[in-house]
Amino acid sequence: MAEAEGIDGLDTSVAHPARVYDYWLGGTDNFAADREAAERVLAAAPGLRYRVRANRAFLGRAARYLAAEAAVRQFLDIGTGIPAAGNTHEVAQRVAPDARVVYVDNDPIVLKHAQALLRSTPEGATAYLQADLRDPGAILDRAASLLDFGQPVAVMLLGVLHLIQDAEDPWGIVARLMAAMPPGSYLTISHPAIDIHQSQANAQRVYNERVATPQTLRTREQVARFFAGLELVDPGLVQVHQWRPDPGDSAPEGTVSAHGAVARKP
Repeated sequence: MAEAEGIDGLDTSVAHPARVYDYWLGGTDNFAADREAAERVLAAAPGLRYRVRANRAFLGRAARYLAAEAAVRQFLDIGTGIPAAGNTHEVAQRVAPDARVVYVDNDPIVLKHAQALLRSTPEGATAYLQADLRDPGAILDRAASLLDFGQPVAVMLLGVLHLIQDAEDPWGIVARLMAAMPPGSYLTISHPAIDIHQSQANAQRVYNERVATPQTLRTREQVARFFAGLELVDPGLVQVHQWRPDPGDSAPEGTVSAHGAVARKP
């Protein structure tokens, strides 16, 4: 990736979560360290590629529900990763061309690709912030230039909260984000699980040995805490491939994915 040369803050010698995830999705925006880490985790967790794709499909179904059935017109997608097919703004603006979407990530290579690829509809708006989920105040301050926090916002946290360790209080971070949102806003989370498949604990260990940002997989009970005080949308907190699957969707026998839900702020 010669185009990555000269990007400030980019260290290609250490695997980064966004680029490892890109590799699992079949993308090419990754480096040798990312691919090596990704392959080692795949070896420790058979079926992981399906889980990653199931997470991506959940994003699409959730964004479509929020734009169509919940009539949300503002989205704050934190931990967006390297752009791939079916980004939040593409799904939302297909339903509602005037939808406004702010993406947030902390990898400089994500910013480079976002600037080139995250094209909005003429009626809507799409913006990208380079920021870290660990600093929700900065995210909220900067996102306010595009989003109206007096109107409902869909906060999207897909496949990112496991990169926040317990000592960094991910539950407090989510509570602070949602406290800034008005009634009628939504929270969407997908979170890799420690309690669904026996390979996950070993996969977590292998991942943490090779990727700069360690991950903390969590139980269903721990993920449920993120939705405290919110109203879960049917079918509640389930594995992401089980959340409102489209007609004709099929999953391999014995499929597992991640915990996921959409919830409304009353």
